[in-house]
This record gives sequence, structure tokens and C-alpha cells, in this order.
Amino acid sequence: MSSTRSRYVDINGVAEYLGVTVRHVRRLVAEERIPYIKWGLNLHFDLDEIDAWIDQHRRPARRSS
Repeated sequence: MSSTRSRYVDINGVAEYLGVTVRHVRRLVAEERIPYIKWGLNLHFDLDEIDAWIDQHRRPARRSS
């Protein structure tokens, strides 16, 4: 077993982590644009996967001329 454990949060926790509303997270889930785990009726988010998802969507800053 790995010494580092994944950190799982609910939809309120991931919304707070991302600095967005729960409604926005629900939209991302509905559009399957964010990684999530569904356990029964509950949604859970692995913060390590969320960090990787953020890195995948990062855009470089534009250079000024």
C-alpha cells in the first residue's frame, strides 16, 4: 500500500477547493468534464485527480510584445 493516500472530498469540498459554486461543479459532472467517483447516490472527488485535471487544462500565459 502506498504511503500517500488520496484525499477524497464531497461536492461541497471540491467546490470550495476550486473556488466555484456547487452548481458549477454539478454542471462539470453532468458534462463529464471533471473526474469524479459515484458511490451510490453520492459524488466524491479525489483531490490528486483534481490537481492533475487542473494541470491538464492549464494554458500558458501570453507573452507581450
